[in-house]
Amino acid sequence: MASMRDIKRRRQSVESTQQITKAMKLVSTVKLQRAKQRAEQSQFYFKCIYETVNSILSKSGTINHHYLKENGSDKKAVIMITGNRGLAGGYNSSIVKLVAFNEAFTKDNTKIYAIGKKGRDTMDRLGYEIAKDYCDVIEEPTYDDARKICNDLLAAFESGEIGEIYLAYTFFKNTVVHEPTLLKVLPVNLDETSPSLEITEKQDVYAPMNFEPEDEEALNMIIPKYVTSLVFGALVESVASENGARMQAMDSATNNASDMIDRLSLLYNRARQSSITQELTEIIAGADAIS
Repeated sequence: MASMRDIKRRRQSVESTQQITKAMKLVSTVKLQRAKQRAEQSQFYFKCIYETVNSILSKSGTINHHYLKENGSDKKAVIMITGNRGLAGGYNSSIVKLVAFNEAFTKDNTKIYAIGKKGRDTMDRLGYEIAKDYCDVIEEPTYDDARKICNDLLAAFESGEIGEIYLAYTFFKNTVVHEPTLLKVLPVNLDETSPSLEITEKQDVYAPMNFEPEDEEALNMIIPKYVTSLVFGALVESVASENGARMQAMDSATNNASDMIDRLSLLYNRARQSSITQELTEIIAGADAIS
């Protein structure tokens, strides 16, 4: 059995850690409320633009547009959204596994556009190419940040540097449920849907679609806004998911610390009782020897 001093020091260490986890849980709870409100407020807009673009493309027949067809490049760009910090349970690792364990994404054909240091560092360590680093964006994401990322990706797509664009993020379903999601962004594929942007009503695919101005000019304006909206929506969802995951992780850590403190207190009391019993035994034995 460990000595009373060792048990006491360990209990004090666990108590100090518990105070930290409590504070981190409170901070994450406050951030989660803001992030959750922001995600809920913006969700309707992104659902609408997702439905609108899918409706337009489904009614347009076969349009020969560079955003809707393959450009010949076998390179795949993955926008990977993770956090800059850990202590959030499996939040960061789930996104890394979503890409690294996917047979479609190899080290030779995949370029990572990293949003978040944790995902960037892990994928770099695994040998993947980090094409761009947007780690500062995840702290306070804005629509302008999403537009800049979108412009970089579309420029690379149009130049033939990349042939497909994917988005790997965490969909915020509720406070305790966060779903790692992989969505194909370009070329636009009507068969791909995101859990957070599901079409709520069945579209009338037989209705004709007329463009004013011409279809190419219209899609040149619509598709970038569509991609930007998907990226920004994923950023907002990921921020809420990260704070929710960290709040749960810190809550579990606090509870585990409480259980450990209880066990250490029991061990300390047993060691103290054993020490007192040993002292009494020695005193009695000494008194008997004298008498």
